[in-house]
Amino acid sequence: MNTSQRKGLTRRSVLTGIAVATAAAATGCGDGGAGSSRVAPSPDALQSTGPAGAGSFTGGGDALLLQVMAHPDDDLYFMNPDARHMVEAGAPVVSVYVTAGESVGQNWIEGMPKRGPDKAAYSSARHQGLRQAYAELLGRDKFTPWKKSVMDLPGGCRAEVNELGEGRRTVRLIFLNIAMFSAGETRLPLLWDRPYAVMQTLVATGSPCGSVSTYHHQTLVDALVAIMEKYRPTVVHTMDPDPDYQVHDATHPKDNDYGACSDHRDHTPTALFTWKALGQWVSRHTRREGHPPRFTTLAFRGYYNQRWPYNLPSEIVDEKYRLVAAYGGDPGWACRNQGGCGDYGQGGERPLQNRKGWIRSTHYRYPGPTAVADSDRSGRLEAYGVLGLQAVRWQETSPGSGRWGAPVGLGGGPLAPAVASVKDAKGHRLLFALRFSSLEGQGRGNSREITVLEQHSPGGAFNAWKSLGNPEHKAERGRRVGVPAAVATPDGRVHLFVRNAGKGLSSRVREPDGSWGKWQSLHGQEIQEGLSAALDGQGRVHVFGIGRDTVHHWSQDAPGKPVRVMPLHGLPGPGGNQMGAALGADGGLTVVYRTPTAAEPVGYSLGRDGNGADRTGGSGLRSFTGYGPLAACTVPRRGGRDSLMVLGRALSGEIQLADAEAGDGPVRAPRGITAVGASGLVTDSGQRVCAVGLRPDATPWVWRPAPGSGV
Repeated sequence: MNTSQRKGLTRRSVLTGIAVATAAAATGCGDGGAGSSRVAPSPDALQSTGPAGAGSFTGGGDALLLQVMAHPDDDLYFMNPDARHMVEAGAPVVSVYVTAGESVGQNWIEGMPKRGPDKAAYSSARHQGLRQAYAELLGRDKFTPWKKSVMDLPGGCRAEVNELGEGRRTVRLIFLNIAMFSAGETRLPLLWDRPYAVMQTLVATGSPCGSVSTYHHQTLVDALVAIMEKYRPTVVHTMDPDPDYQVHDATHPKDNDYGACSDHRDHTPTALFTWKALGQWVSRHTRREGHPPRFTTLAFRGYYNQRWPYNLPSEIVDEKYRLVAAYGGDPGWACRNQGGCGDYGQGGERPLQNRKGWIRSTHYRYPGPTAVADSDRSGRLEAYGVLGLQAVRWQETSPGSGRWGAPVGLGGGPLAPAVASVKDAKGHRLLFALRFSSLEGQGRGNSREITVLEQHSPGGAFNAWKSLGNPEHKAERGRRVGVPAAVATPDGRVHLFVRNAGKGLSSRVREPDGSWGKWQSLHGQEIQEGLSAALDGQGRVHVFGIGRDTVHHWSQDAPGKPVRVMPLHGLPGPGGNQMGAALGADGGLTVVYRTPTAAEPVGYSLGRDGNGADRTGGSGLRSFTGYGPLAACTVPRRGGRDSLMVLGRALSGEIQLADAEAGDGPVRAPRGITAVGASGLVTDSGQRVCAVGLRPDATPWVWRPAPGSGV
């Protein structure tokens, strides 16, 4: 995050519509508007479309989190509380800051004497602010001395490294320090898009790295790959490579957005460089060692936080604020850093008072469980996810064992981290993913596509990956599509859904004979990422999306009929997290979600007709305090009423599970389960409820609550 504007808080209403014509014409979202053509990939680009293209994954190593940001503080504002919980669980973290964050060089707040700009000092002050914040996170004194050194990188480049350890909880801050405004007013969007663009580093005041480095496009990619190869992360946090289009008007001022998009001009190319580097790291690692590196990814929205209702309760905001306030510092602090004691504009109460509210939300660009599970024909759980940008499958060693075999690579990459999985009426497994079909930069291809992997026979081998294209006809718009959601119907069809560039819903249907229809727009008002699709007791398809002031809904008049918009009435506005939807005891669907800033979810039953929405009893959710995405499933109870189970995170980050209708409150997962991203919920072949997800070391976990535990 980078801004020189410091104004008071005026909470604005959020955007209620977006003009399709404006979005269609929008360019300049971080890559100069290029990317409509597809060209041959570079030699190191990862292209793997076969069902076994990823090879085998060997045993995992120790957990390590790598974060790549544009500016100092992007991690504190946009990637927390996820990063904080991983560090608190003992995972080391390496945070890479691509730019110097020097802006106009003014580190001034009201009451300070005015001085001329000093970019080197301001960059140094922001580095010191990060040291203060991460020392606070480790439970150390804010002014604890750090070990400082210099890292040699490809192309003759050098970077400053700061290190502080507390047992295994080690933090390394790597400052590439590329000047935001290089010679000729060159900025990161040009370095991404222009073949001959060149940028230089800025030497921060007091830095042990006293030389200026020169970066070309491939130099930055190679530098990021070198850092990945050195530290071998198991979790990678990136920024948003494909931010939403945004209408800017008097109600929704442009502020720090770039062009027609809802993010900063440096955030987007930083994310694109990171995803390109990930692909090249996987390719090089696979050629050298015979298997891909074992890691998962999470991409985080940036200034998007300002444009939608806030989604974090006050307890989580307070924890974010604690770190941001330490980063912001104060001019009166005695930190012994020559350049200053933090980014003063972000100190004190200012992060909470800022009308843009960046601190009050955390959004995934690709929401959905990191592992989606089901039972195979033998009764074992099987789970699907993405490791090393490739699709993988895990299987239980035996039914109910709770132990996973090694992941089997299914290829398809490079993929976004969330996949959808269904079985058709004949028992064929279908796996859907969002693929980076082209990610070149330098004026060349930059496109996305939806892909599918289908079993040749029920429980058998998979065919090759097949492209289902993109509901958008232009590559620049196609970058804005979301991760897929899917549902299989008893009549043999499979319905596929994605959020499109206009923030409405698009669909494609696979017929019972295996043929695919064309992409169709299902229209609807603006929704966020994180679709939920389910069948009701009559076999009708329902799709739910989180809107600005209500839950948006699409369904069928009867099984086999077209899916269309069917507004629900009486539902309060949701916060921006994935909601849970599952079959209720009456044959209708129940949706569970949090309203903005709320810690406790609410549940609403649609009833058998699917048109109304009545508040459920929800006694089991009244103490289900937490934050983030929710998942739901129905557990059959022999001789009794079925139970609606809800899964989510507690305020501490722990996984918790509750029976929505019971009054016993939630049950926490055993200690030692730290979840990365969102987790999934399913019933196994024995009708026991199972929570499934990924650990920080990129290995799966499964939790079956013990009988009598209350769930």
